[in-house]
Amino acid sequence: MKIAILGGDGFVGWPTTLHLSDQGHEVHIIDNLSRRWIDTELGVQSLTPMDSIQERCRVWHKTTGRRIHFHLLDLATDFERLKAWLVQERPDAIIHFAEQRAAPYSMKSDRHKVYTVNNNVNATHNLLAAMVETGCDAHLVHLGTMGVYGYSSVGAAIPEGYLDVDVETLDGSVARQQILYPTRPGSVYHMTKSLDQILFQFYAQNDGLRITDLHQGIVWGTHTEQTRRHEQLINRFDYDGDYGTVLNRFLIQAAIGYPLTVHGTGGQTRAFIHIQDSVRCIELALQDTPKAGDRVRIFNQMTETHRVRDLAAMIAQMTGAEIANLPNPRKEAPENDLVVRNDQFLDLGLKPITLAEGLMDEVIEVARRYAYRIDRSRVPAVSAWTREQEAQIVHDPEGKGLRSVS
Repeated sequence: MKIAILGGDGFVGWPTTLHLSDQGHEVHIIDNLSRRWIDTELGVQSLTPMDSIQERCRVWHKTTGRRIHFHLLDLATDFERLKAWLVQERPDAIIHFAEQRAAPYSMKSDRHKVYTVNNNVNATHNLLAAMVETGCDAHLVHLGTMGVYGYSSVGAAIPEGYLDVDVETLDGSVARQQILYPTRPGSVYHMTKSLDQILFQFYAQNDGLRITDLHQGIVWGTHTEQTRRHEQLINRFDYDGDYGTVLNRFLIQAAIGYPLTVHGTGGQTRAFIHIQDSVRCIELALQDTPKAGDRVRIFNQMTETHRVRDLAAMIAQMTGAEIANLPNPRKEAPENDLVVRNDQFLDLGLKPITLAEGLMDEVIEVARRYAYRIDRSRVPAVSAWTREQEAQIVHDPEGKGLRSVS
């Protein structure tokens, strides 16, 4: 297949690009490299050193003989160029990663909120409108988030996208229908993913676009089979308070002798998936193509759930690290349960990778190898959801963590 990977320079986009290229597909990356500019803005780089996207593609070709094509294009602003590219290349499938992906970054300030909405929503809608206008019949696979569901305790498993509801009619009888599972986004970032769902629903029913939406959990891990093949193919690894995900952050903190930062009670339950499973799920979704006129196909792309404090305790036992309970910068329930259905990927043959000490050791080894690149002052999570929460948190330039204002 000819596959366009939008945002193919990113944390999940890059290993997905290598995986699909390795399978013999013709792969094109479309990216505006905004994640690299955000690194510059925040003043913190990936823990793992990253070459330019052009150099990465060159190394992949030298290592494997396979070519990856790179196109510098901003989906949110370059609508006419996007249409022209679709007309010229006619991809069989499009994988859409091209959105600002960090909830804390989306809540840093009013400017970051506006940027996240403009970038994410415009990128998605421009893509959908361009596909209709150009007659592009590609299968669109979008990387969404489990966060559209919110983190509440309803006492039932979250289904894969759709909820059966009974509606009382005017004559007193009951009609059954399916609706999109109600969204309850916990950040501006999650709100944009919720808006994506509505855009997909409209274009699937109105124009027959074939769309799969993957509601993904928190990704952990570093390597895939392909990124191990050459040091310059290594994936990016974020450890800072805005982009570093909780498990990877814990593992890095343990590796450098930094207390494991548990915010609030640590009773927040999160869904997780290893980077190798994330890439595999995207491959499986590509193979399970919906037909024109089908409703949006929705998968819950996760393999397990854990409470934050339980993860911290597990890693502390492994490594001897201390645990520090700090104020929670997020506006969320201090405790929640999370039960998620993921039957569709299991039925398609996914054999999940669960939290295993060997894989966590791999992350710690990477952290220790590149420890000289870590700026300890950037480890704490300092982007607060509200002004009241901001008042409870102070920055610690010495890199010892956050503390409450007494």
